Amino acid sequence: MCYPTFIPFLFIFILCNSLASPILAQLDGLLENGNFEQGPKPSNLKKTVIVGKYSLPKWEISGIVEYVSGGPQPGGFYFAVPRGVHAARLGNEASISQTVRNLKPGSIYTLTFGATRTCAQDEELTVSVPGMSSRLPIQTLYSTDGGDTYAWSFKASSSAVKVTFHNPGMQEDPTCGPLLDAIAIKEMVPLKYTKGNLVKNGGFEIGPHVFKNFSTGILVLPKRQDLYSPIPGWIVESLKPVKYIDSRHFNVPSGLAAVEFVGGRETAIAQIIRTQTNKWYNLTFTIGDAKNGCNGTMTVEAFAGRKTLKVPFTSHGKGWFKKASLRFQAVSDRTRITFYSPFYHTRLYDFGHVCGPVLDDVVVVPVA
Repeated sequence: MCYPTFIPFLFIFILCNSLASPILAQLDGLLENGNFEQGPKPSNLKKTVIVGKYSLPKWEISGIVEYVSGGPQPGGFYFAVPRGVHAARLGNEASISQTVRNLKPGSIYTLTFGATRTCAQDEELTVSVPGMSSRLPIQTLYSTDGGDTYAWSFKASSSAVKVTFHNPGMQEDPTCGPLLDAIAIKEMVPLKYTKGNLVKNGGFEIGPHVFKNFSTGILVLPKRQDLYSPIPGWIVESLKPVKYIDSRHFNVPSGLAAVEFVGGRETAIAQIIRTQTNKWYNLTFTIGDAKNGCNGTMTVEAFAGRKTLKVPFTSHGKGWFKKASLRFQAVSDRTRITFYSPFYHTRLYDFGHVCGPVLDDVVVVPVA
């Protein structure tokens, strides 16, 4: 109870309201037992299959869900679990779910999760919250070490939201299915313009949660599969994802993060900015490689207004960057700026690891 006898009324008003409505800190980290290192009791395991709906701590399971350890498996399989020791494997029509609490209704949240197929080529994974879901094709392996990581965003409809990962069942073997080895969540803060730049989040500093102990980058899905972009301000277009990379695990031109084009001509990233019709603008950006062994002749194409710019360069995979600029005239009060790479690339000594050119520091300013 608040006593206003010796305290100014305004202070009491603020104090009482803060006590009634506590401010929630920005959510950014693993879900409860999000790395699956808390396992079922031995009595709730039948070999690797979990027995009991609530036997996996902090999770609710349905169908054949296995609790597995990384490394060689019976039958000649090998499960890569690069972010820890244990993982959950979803059989046909199996699912795991968790109710995430203390969310801010109306806010956007992004899930970051490690997901790898373990059997044939046509595995899929559905991620959903009430009223929203997306089926992710995970048959393409972008990393040969099991390090594929995805991001998926949703808008919280209430303070408690049930998050579900489901294997829609594509295999003849009922135990076959994708492997989940880490799941995290991050609140996406509202974007603001940076002074002197018409592009929001032009340095890609705001993005999904990045696992600290291991990362091969985070695959950000096309808009048709993810309504709310995990890279706020930007739209991933076409068929394949782009990769969000951080400065802790990669060489980026500046700041904390950048994007890497790993889908060739099937991937583009774009943003619609406010402009004045017939006014001239200057678009500048940085391209290069992430110092990840990605070799070869690369090209990044930029589009703005009716102008196009092709910027070729040769990468030796050692972390080289250069600036580029494009002057364009706006033809309306909204202008789409788009970037894409027309070629596919792999690492020089690892042809199964897909890579590509890096984009960072996107700036648009009016020409005086």
